[in-house]
Amino acid sequence: MKLLEGQIAIITGAASPRGLGKATAQMFAEHGATVVIMDLNKADAEASAADLPGTGHFGINGNVTNKDDCIRVAQATLDAFGKIDVLVNNAGITQPLKILDIEAGHYDAVTDVSLRGTLYMSQAVIPAMRAQKSGSIVNMSSVSAQRGGGIFGGPHYSAAKAGVLGLTKAMARELAPDNVRANAICPGFIATDITAGKLTDDMLKQVLDGIPMGRAGEAKDVAGCALFLASGLSGYCTGTELDVNGGSLIH
Repeated sequence: MKLLEGQIAIITGAASPRGLGKATAQMFAEHGATVVIMDLNKADAEASAADLPGTGHFGINGNVTNKDDCIRVAQATLDAFGKIDVLVNNAGITQPLKILDIEAGHYDAVTDVSLRGTLYMSQAVIPAMRAQKSGSIVNMSSVSAQRGGGIFGGPHYSAAKAGVLGLTKAMARELAPDNVRANAICPGFIATDITAGKLTDDMLKQVLDGIPMGRAGEAKDVAGCALFLASGLSGYCTGTELDVNGGSLIH
């Protein structure tokens, strides 16, 4: 059974080969979706899209912190397919800084991509979703937002991802009458390019000791939850936060 047969999905920040966005794009395509990959570099986005199973996928360059770029990507998708069924706001960056080391540039970089980018890209697709009276927006938050950091990102990262949770819930409330759903995923420690090689053995042991399941998550663990939230299986879910953390935060 293909859960997204005939669906059109935009996924931001999905060009990194080992990232959550690419794993989500792969799983969506396997379940019948046509995927538009948005990333900063056009060649990388196109290569990522070309690597997906099925046909019709395409990559497009764009910066989620630039509202004009977001509108352009949404319009290109509508021009190509006539609709947008799913948006996954995956683009994000992190920095392992302590509270007193965060300067204006750090704050702007991290919060702009995760929070402003989620807002702008959502604004770009909402009119089309409202018009068709259906749509699913999946926002990538983090366990760091829920537990106050303590894994990799600094306090500004926790703040940005907590903002994503608030934005998701407010969007869900406002968009529900139009049958447009908004939900968030809160990954725990996932083995991706963001963390690869940046943790010492002692740091890694400390993180894994705090995970009851005893392993780091894989990108496909998060992708499966994105698939659930994008599909009709979660048709009565909106404003939720879905934990994907191996038990590292049970609340």
